Amino acid sequence: MTRISDSQWKNGSNSVTHSKLQQPNRQLFHGDIHEEDESEINELLKESFQQWLDETQHAHSPLLHYSLELCRADGQPLLITGQVSPAETHSAIEIPITSRSDDTQLLGLLRLNKQDTSEELIALLHAAALHIKQIFYHRYDMDQVAQLLMHHQRRTRDENNRDILFLVAKRLHDQNDVSSVLQVLLEDFAHLYPHAEFQLYLSQDHVNVDPRVKPLLLRHAMEDMNAKAFLTGQPNQMEDEQGKIKLAVPMCGKQAVYGVLSIGMQSERWDESELDELIMLADTAGSAFENAKLFEQSNLLISELQLINELTKRLNQSLRLSEVFEFAVSELLSIFKGDYCNILQLNNDDKFQVVASNLPHEANESYSTRYGFCGMVYSTKEPLIIADYWSTRIVDSKLMDATGSRSLIAAPLMAGQDVVGVIMVSHQNANYFSYENYKLLQVLSTHIGLAISNASLHAEVRRMVITDNLTGLYARHYLNENIQSKQRKDPCGSLVLVDIDHFKKVNDTYGHLHGDSILVTVSEVIRACIRDSDIAARWGGEELAVYLPKIRTAQAYRIAERIRSMVELHTTPVVTVSCGLSEWTFEDEKISVESLFNKADMALYEAKKKGRNCIVIG
Repeated sequence: MTRISDSQWKNGSNSVTHSKLQQPNRQLFHGDIHEEDESEINELLKESFQQWLDETQHAHSPLLHYSLELCRADGQPLLITGQVSPAETHSAIEIPITSRSDDTQLLGLLRLNKQDTSEELIALLHAAALHIKQIFYHRYDMDQVAQLLMHHQRRTRDENNRDILFLVAKRLHDQNDVSSVLQVLLEDFAHLYPHAEFQLYLSQDHVNVDPRVKPLLLRHAMEDMNAKAFLTGQPNQMEDEQGKIKLAVPMCGKQAVYGVLSIGMQSERWDESELDELIMLADTAGSAFENAKLFEQSNLLISELQLINELTKRLNQSLRLSEVFEFAVSELLSIFKGDYCNILQLNNDDKFQVVASNLPHEANESYSTRYGFCGMVYSTKEPLIIADYWSTRIVDSKLMDATGSRSLIAAPLMAGQDVVGVIMVSHQNANYFSYENYKLLQVLSTHIGLAISNASLHAEVRRMVITDNLTGLYARHYLNENIQSKQRKDPCGSLVLVDIDHFKKVNDTYGHLHGDSILVTVSEVIRACIRDSDIAARWGGEELAVYLPKIRTAQAYRIAERIRSMVELHTTPVVTVSCGLSEWTFEDEKISVESLFNKADMALYEAKKKGRNCIVIG
């Protein structure tokens, strides 16, 4: 076997005519294929040899009449044309196919299987090897061009995508509310990936008009790629039986993972390089979602603080319990947009009494501390939220049953460590109240409880100021103020002064404690004998006074007589009372509290002169 090298052919003394390949002055590529890329070299050699055969067919080259072999660099055949006899194998001629940058680097061999060869045939074989080499490097260069073009296209696409992602990020971060962030994300994703199917699974705020936004369920988390991506914070990728690529990309913020982008597309449309872009888009959306959420929470907190401040200020403007209760009910219904509201207070019988409500039939209703939701709040000392009373019904509730309500929030009114009342707000729709409503009511109940405590303390102090400590009757100054007030608007009124006969003797005989007991008994008798609108007061010492608005002397006399007889029946030891009566009408020339008392006092003096235990009209 004879092998003729390129250098031998070029430097030989043979006069074979051939045309030299003209090298271009400027080459686009100067690189060369590496020996390590053996599979690529062999594949390109086979393609180049096949192309040479196709082109040589039209030229009717004499080489086609013989057996030709394209061999690897180690001499192993790659392609063979024609039949090769054993004798020809030993007399074959090989022409090396070398790299363009290094003549010593062998790419392959072109072998002619023929016993007798001429210089013309050898020249044709050498020309064929050069042609195959030219085709080889043309194909190699075209592959390089294609790769460079693809790289350039990818780089251009990446640059465009970066610009688009920048605009998307700007649009996302321009939004201040969660709904807008989600809407922008959905719109821009559909624009960037029109060939993809996608849904957005959210762990919160999934209430959205767009059907592509869905709640994220964490059941069977390790089997569900969306749940797994949410829990691990890492993207998941798989190919299903139909050859469809499925992706789950977590939407992460700095503080948490808020959702998952679930994407599906045909495998031929999927490029692995797009995964980084999807991760960047999801992270940008997660950051924008987090910022919008924080912004919303900040605004909510500010509005809640303003609301609490305004409510506290308005609650403290009134120190009357009834006004505080009514205002609290009105404000709670307005704040929470509830249908019904009850405020219950613990009374002296250790029962919850409805002290304020927008339900007329609930007024003054009382319940055990073990009944219903107020009982639950009382026992736990914690607020509660009920999403759907009719589906759970953990306890019976008259409020919920009577009104057809399904949602409820309730909070305790505390005095120190003790529950002294309960606030209940209900609505007829299920799942109506949010967790934010639940937390806000908890805060508001504290301020309402303080306002109620202040009003109760004020009422108690006022009661102590205007009432006598021993008898429980009103104090003298309160009686004077009320008589004066009623004289300005009533047509008439009567005053009864009651004096316990020989009271000093009772004290001396039985002691002052017993004397105090007699005073209390007489006071209770007086309260039992008069109307709620009448005013009974301790005038001083053993003297008591009763003012009867819009009552004339005749009727006042009958009331005084009832008091006198009842005292004699209900006291032990038996004591009697003397009474002096006076009246005023709008026709009197002089109308005053002093004149009314003077006349009654003079009448009482006359009753004592007459022997006591009697009534005298002044």
